[in-house]
Amino acid sequence: MRNLVRLLPILLITLIVHSCQSEEDQSLLIGTWKSSAVYQEFKADGNGSTWDVAEDVSKDEAQTFKWTLEGNELMIMHNQEMTRAIPKNYTITKLTATDLQYRDDLGKEYSFKKVN
Repeated sequence: MRNLVRLLPILLITLIVHSCQSEEDQSLLIGTWKSSAVYQEFKADGNGSTWDVAEDVSKDEAQTFKWTLEGNELMIMHNQEMTRAIPKNYTITKLTATDLQYRDDLGKEYSFKKVN
């Protein structure tokens, strides 16, 4: 019983730090990111969009998606018109105010710079 009483404050502090870290990571993700000609925009409401100017796709024609971030696990679900949306899962390897890097389940790496 004594050990449980001693562990309780440590567990509470761990939970608080983890939840604050998650909110901080989500706020860092909000904005527009660029990798070569590909742009991704993450909005605070969990919506986003992606477009590729090399393929002559503008922001107005962007494909929309919904996203969630739990720890370093980023899930993006692209909105599909004719088929059911399939979630794509990524592991964030770097997230700062200026850099976003993540990899997919097959190990492919993606790297973005924040543009706004």
